[in-house]
Amino acid sequence: MSSLPANPEHLLRRLEWTVIRRLDGLLHGDYRTLFRGFGLDLADLREYQYHDDVRHIDWNVTARLQTPYVREYNEDREVTAWFLLDLSPSVDFGSNEVKKRALAIEFVTVIARLLTRHGNKVGALFYGDNLDTVIPARSGRTHVLHLVHRMLQRPERAQSAPTDLKAFLKSAFEIMRRRSLAFVVSDFISTPGWDEPLAQIAQRHEPIAVRLYDPLEMELPDLGLVVVQDAETGEQLFVDTHDRGFRRRFAAAAREREQALREAFRHAGVDALELATDGDLPDAIMRFADLRKRRSQLATGGALPAHLEATT
Repeated sequence: MSSLPANPEHLLRRLEWTVIRRLDGLLHGDYRTLFRGFGLDLADLREYQYHDDVRHIDWNVTARLQTPYVREYNEDREVTAWFLLDLSPSVDFGSNEVKKRALAIEFVTVIARLLTRHGNKVGALFYGDNLDTVIPARSGRTHVLHLVHRMLQRPERAQSAPTDLKAFLKSAFEIMRRRSLAFVVSDFISTPGWDEPLAQIAQRHEPIAVRLYDPLEMELPDLGLVVVQDAETGEQLFVDTHDRGFRRRFAAAAREREQALREAFRHAGVDALELATDGDLPDAIMRFADLRKRRSQLATGGALPAHLEATT
């Protein structure tokens, strides 16, 4: 992943050739495999037939009528997706060429164009110290360029108050009225409590946590004496990374943060797509899509009544 061009058209064109076409091919044009049962309206019920998708069996009706019944769905013509973007100072960190902010911009550009090229709408909410920017949901390539332009033109900030994702997500919930996809793009370096409003969002929408991270946040190399700075408060400290004990304590603290983060995602009932600044964006997206697909298959496997097991 190279540095971002300042021109949104150049960025979008590069990603269309290098990432979006690749993803479209890997997904066989079915972008909805990234999402879990989204955009479907119940149309009818009918008796189960051989080769039907067992995930569509209505177990309540089946138990009541003593005959397997499946639900039939109509696909919505349009999906609305919102990008809830944490653009606080901590996302401006990157240990090599790529910062977390650049990774977020590329992710949003790719998913926004992937959705809008199929006729769907995308909007965005920006967070700095609070929810300070709302880009209404619209469709089309021109709208994606406008969204990318707003992200690219947003200046970096030297410091700010600690990130409060809880307040951001509460405000976002009030804005997103219609059921939507909600990509929460953040490094989740925040004051605690954000899992509660995220769980509230999950009751109405389909949220996906897009967690940004840099490998240096997980483990420190031996660099000798270095100055580390809190990206949000600006506080600086001298640390001796040559000290093995310090490096072990740093890694242990990072593991604790990872565990707490995963617990928060589980509590909110939200899947997380992990994006690393040294990773491959399309590969990460495809691994996430495959994981959700396998999880859906495992969730339905073994849930069948005995008289149906032989036919599936």
